[in-house]
Amino acid sequence: MKVKEAMNKGVITVNPDIKPLEAFEKMYKEGVRRLFVMDEKGNPRGVVSYSDLIGVLGSIKPTTKEIGTLKIEDIMSEDTITISADDGIEDAANLMVRADVSGLLVLEDEKPVGVITKTDICRMVAAELLVPI
Repeated sequence: MKVKEAMNKGVITVNPDIKPLEAFEKMYKEGVRRLFVMDEKGNPRGVVSYSDLIGVLGSIKPTTKEIGTLKIEDIMSEDTITISADDGIEDAANLMVRADVSGLLVLEDEKPVGVITKTDICRMVAAELLVPI
């Protein structure tokens, strides 16, 4: 099975200058656990996860100036790990394990088209293992 058959279509993105609280609100509104940070040309620059945002927002005192000056580019992971939409699910699983990440940006013709997560792969495996009664 190919990645494109299991991925979530569409990519929720932010620009590097967005504030962490704005990113958190977007993540909540969109119902996702990661946002991909793109440059002005639409190229991936990094990724920020729910855990990253909780860690940063939970450690900042609301009265400090730091919260007003912090940007996503200051806290994002700069290694955006990608996979082709035509690669196999096994390739995606192996890549996630080797890179110790829970989601990959899916590219088609070098353009972001979706996201595949460990949860997506687990759902597929479970569906294959389940036998109707």
